[in-house]
Amino acid sequence: MRLLLLNGPNLNLLGQREPGLYGRQTLEQIEQDLNQRASAAGVQLDCFQSNFEGALVERVHQAMGEVNGILVNAGAYTHTSIALRDALLGVAIPYVELHLSNTHARETFRHHSFLADRAVGVVSGFGPFSYGLAFDGLLNHLRKAAV
Repeated sequence: MRLLLLNGPNLNLLGQREPGLYGRQTLEQIEQDLNQRASAAGVQLDCFQSNFEGALVERVHQAMGEVNGILVNAGAYTHTSIALRDALLGVAIPYVELHLSNTHARETFRHHSFLADRAVGVVSGFGPFSYGLAFDGLLNHLRKAAV
């Protein structure tokens, strides 16, 4: 089984950017932890981060026929990107939306997601642990669907 971890804008600044809100772990550390989890589960994990909407859309397109599921922390694009939504729907790969912070406890413009209604699930508010929860949830969903 192969999964894609897709991270959107500003997540490359984790560990430096608003550590009181997002924590001190870097994206690289989160990816290392998730890769260890994936390896233990017998899953290949591809990681991709971009600050550019088009690059994220292209990576989703490339995932078609390559991956079984997508973990997506689209950052601010969660609340603005119909293009990313359309890409995810177009490739028809199950995905889980995830966020480090609880978006519903933040500014009102962060309360709406263009991705959530078609996601397998949404995980938010657990800091870097959100990645592991999202991974476990997606893996469970995919394994149940394969039976």
